[in-house]
Amino acid sequence: MPRYKLTIEYHGGPFSGWQRQEDRPSVQGALEAALARIDPAAPTATGAGRTDAGVHATGQVAHCDLSREWDPFRLAEALNWHLKPAPVAVTAAAPAPDDFHARFDAIERRYLYRVICRRAPLTIERGLAWRVPAALDVEAMRRAAAHLVGRHDFTTFRSSICQAKSPVRTLDALEIEQLGDEIRFHVRARSFLHNQVRSFVGTLERVGAGKWPPERVAQALAARDRAQCGPVAPPDGLYLAQVRYPDGL
Repeated sequence: MPRYKLTIEYHGGPFSGWQRQEDRPSVQGALEAALARIDPAAPTATGAGRTDAGVHATGQVAHCDLSREWDPFRLAEALNWHLKPAPVAVTAAAPAPDDFHARFDAIERRYLYRVICRRAPLTIERGLAWRVPAALDVEAMRRAAAHLVGRHDFTTFRSSICQAKSPVRTLDALEIEQLGDEIRFHVRARSFLHNQVRSFVGTLERVGAGKWPPERVAQALAARDRAQCGPVAPPDGLYLAQVRYPDGL
């Protein structure tokens, strides 16, 4: 069965997350239903990351096996037709090696988190960013974020229900960009713990709001204690932006 690599964009609002669930809508479930419409023999679609309820993606990647070969353009068009009206789109399709695995072959995942600082409620951006009612000190957050980059035990910044065998991860970058009243957190690593990015952003918001000094983030990290984490940022502002693979995949 030929294997295909799909790049997928979705609005996470209506879904319980990426992972298929029997009694709740999921992105994986919507994609697999579309695959079944074009190939009843198609098995499951495997994603690069299991985004949580309400989390979005502009660059999720999945692989699937089909019973016949497809022109990549026609495959994407057919899937997008059957995905309607769900807010999910296949933005690219490509043939992949038989042993390609969307999750295990990934060498880097990039997340974006969007914060909009304003008192007025969000209208157009509602559900697509975290509204914070006052300005944040971006330079203070950058100083705090520097403590998180590198290889650490991130026990403080992972969910209590995280199933990863080890809390040790290498954070390659945590960059903070300001665009008017919007602040964007760009986070890169090979892999992440459950709720790690949202825990970072919620903690850094405390620094930006002047509630924590930047050094407290280093202390929280060293404590290896979930109770030392700041609030977890809501899912609205989080996007799986890109998944990278070795050359040729």
